[in-house]
Amino acid sequence: MNRRNFIRTSTLAATALAVSRTAFGAAATGPLSGADSFPVVRTPPARRRFTSAAVERAIARVQSSVGNKELAWLFGNCFPNTLDTTVDYSEAGGRPDTYVITGDIDAMWLRDSSAQVYPYLQLMHDDGPLRRLIAGVINRQVRCIIKDPYANAFYKDDNKRGEWKTDMTDMKPGIHERKWEIDSLCYPIRLAHGYWKLSGDASPFDSAWHEAVRLTLRTFREQQRKTDKGPYTFMRRTQWATDTVPGRGYGNPAKPTGMIHSMFRPSDDATIFPFLVPSNFFAVVSLRQAAEMVEKLRNDSGLARECRALAGEVEAALHEHAIVNHPKAGRVYAFEVDAFGNYYCTDDGNIPNLLSLPYLGAVSATDDIYANTRRMLLSPRNPYWCVGKAATGLGGPHVGVDMIWPLGVIIEGLTAANDGEIARCLNTLQTTHAGTGLMHEAFHKDDPKNFTRSWFAWANTIFGEFIWKTFNERPHLLA
Repeated sequence: MNRRNFIRTSTLAATALAVSRTAFGAAATGPLSGADSFPVVRTPPARRRFTSAAVERAIARVQSSVGNKELAWLFGNCFPNTLDTTVDYSEAGGRPDTYVITGDIDAMWLRDSSAQVYPYLQLMHDDGPLRRLIAGVINRQVRCIIKDPYANAFYKDDNKRGEWKTDMTDMKPGIHERKWEIDSLCYPIRLAHGYWKLSGDASPFDSAWHEAVRLTLRTFREQQRKTDKGPYTFMRRTQWATDTVPGRGYGNPAKPTGMIHSMFRPSDDATIFPFLVPSNFFAVVSLRQAAEMVEKLRNDSGLARECRALAGEVEAALHEHAIVNHPKAGRVYAFEVDAFGNYYCTDDGNIPNLLSLPYLGAVSATDDIYANTRRMLLSPRNPYWCVGKAATGLGGPHVGVDMIWPLGVIIEGLTAANDGEIARCLNTLQTTHAGTGLMHEAFHKDDPKNFTRSWFAWANTIFGEFIWKTFNERPHLLA
């Protein structure tokens, strides 16, 4: 099932689930878990795909220490959800291989799979099996990138042909979807760099990984489109305008500037203006991380220089073209631009978004333009800022207006600088899980029971990251 079709049916599923609520608003899906009377909604141990001793210790620490037992219960359900339900780990010749689905769709997105396991990096130093599982994700992603650096999602079976096999692009067996998104090549670098820094293990970074970095650089350069439109086109026969690309598959026109064209956003929606600003910022960070790694691990100073040069070029173009004068908010980062003077000021619940730039290491949280941008995004000046009876938070066009994204609320909390804002984000997440004990893709601002995607592992794991960060840095907010 694809993301669009799942959204169409998920509201019905949510309504059916809402029928079986307990009086205190939690889903009556299993026996009660201890004195606090929250139901057991986590996958039973015998059916879990993978168990990490370090993750279980983290859960035990939080649940035994914090006063807010509902948040502790949510952490115990959400943080291990990727491991419990989405990973398929194996070894061939002693080399780890980990296939990771998003949850309700049996396909591995380069973005989602990276983001789903990234929060576990900080726990792998005393958990060898967890470290090998993450190394397996890196190894699998390398295979995917070498297969097709323009694809965003892959199957475990290299010969499988899926529902999008008739897309008008260069589809190959083993590819679920071929939507070109800059972040699809950034996220594997972020995961690899974080893994290397925290583990010191260089075993995943062999000649194949080296080749994947070269392909990433080549693809970014092609999509600068300095002299021609490049090799990538995409069109789909669909009733959803955001599922296909205008301009006969090349997108709307943009002036060559040094920035990288992205035909799709992290939401898998088509861009309006091809220079997607948060993803270009992400590319700057990723290229510099790749440069450091190929220089130190592969002794390739030439490739490192090329990566740094492209990062500098994209960064300069961003400073020239991505900062705009908003009539109310002042100088802000636009969401998308075309470098002809046209721009779009909004944000999307998916990550990378403008709100997430400090989280990704792209800008400082104290950067004046980011501060202006943040104030604009978290206000009615943003067309996808939702203010409702149940909650207030960042939305996005992927599932329509009035739908708040937990990912957006979480990234607001992860980038917030004060207790009040973090506490508000925690409260929003605590009061809008609709009794399921898990996070969702989006929920209606007036009715959390009207939600999309009951099984969305990325939202669950990054919620766990938010709780774990708060537990270690501001434990009083969980009292």
